[in-house]
Amino acid sequence: MKPSSPSNLPPVLKRLGELIGPDLERTNSIILEQLNSQVELIPKMGAHIIESGGKRLRPVLTLLVARLFGYAGQDDALLAAVVEFIHTATLLHDDVVDKSDTRRGRATANSVWGSKAPVLVGDYLFSRSFQILVAHGDLKVLQIIADACAVISEGEVMQLVATNDLATSEEHYLEVVQRKTATLFAAAAQIGAVLNHRPASEEESLARYGLLLGKAYQVVDDALDYSATNEVLGKSVGDDFQEGKITLPVIHAYRHGSPEERQFWSRCLERKDFPEGALQRAIQLVRERGSLDYAMDRAKAFAGEAKAQLARLPDTPEREAMAMLADFSFERSY
Repeated sequence: MKPSSPSNLPPVLKRLGELIGPDLERTNSIILEQLNSQVELIPKMGAHIIESGGKRLRPVLTLLVARLFGYAGQDDALLAAVVEFIHTATLLHDDVVDKSDTRRGRATANSVWGSKAPVLVGDYLFSRSFQILVAHGDLKVLQIIADACAVISEGEVMQLVATNDLATSEEHYLEVVQRKTATLFAAAAQIGAVLNHRPASEEESLARYGLLLGKAYQVVDDALDYSATNEVLGKSVGDDFQEGKITLPVIHAYRHGSPEERQFWSRCLERKDFPEGALQRAIQLVRERGSLDYAMDRAKAFAGEAKAQLARLPDTPEREAMAMLADFSFERSY
């Protein structure tokens, strides 16, 4: 989770620490153990990104759902580690594609080691994940994770194709969000139910919860690129703008902008010509056009739908924490 002193942690992160703190510690130990390789750069680079912080929301979902149904084994932490490996692999690849210099306030792997090594180490993490899953032996879990990886890859390509294209629709944007981000949230929640051999209806509810939570989380992430500060966000504000990513605040501001405003967006995002003060102008426009509010309202709606999926599940502290996570997804500032 994001480093912070206990006194100023958001209530949901405090609650998660109380409920699954030891499980997260086991997960982190497994991650470091499974990163072991005779090729020195692999554990070094893997540890660089994994130890850089983050909220660990995807493995948290696996652990919470496992606990929700009273799971008492050890495999929840193992599968949570696999989920984090896959997420880490996508981050390594993302940072190379985006040419990002920082993530979570630290230098990205590609800014330290160049662009080639992170791609290869990301590939190793994907491969290691499937080695672990095969050894685990649950074919259904393997199928869920394999399907998720394929969908995530499709989402990455869809986002790449839409870069610098202001004709991108809100529907296309949300499809990218669902594939690229929300799919792994859904898989993380679902495999926690599979561990407990829960009925298909509960698996579906949890997968749907994870999908909607992931959509809310990513929409807020994209809005924060135009509203947070570097110190709070843990990366450079305006990265998405500089990289030409067509996110929901941009889509809304462009759709509702004046001809002059549309020309500005086109100049920056399509022609990649950024005049002095371009980022400040972009931030001003997404605020004036109500585009940040619009994005946050969409995120809040997704979070509300996610919470609704919990109604048919056992009323436990873990379910309460999952509802708190849904609220946190759109209330957070990082």
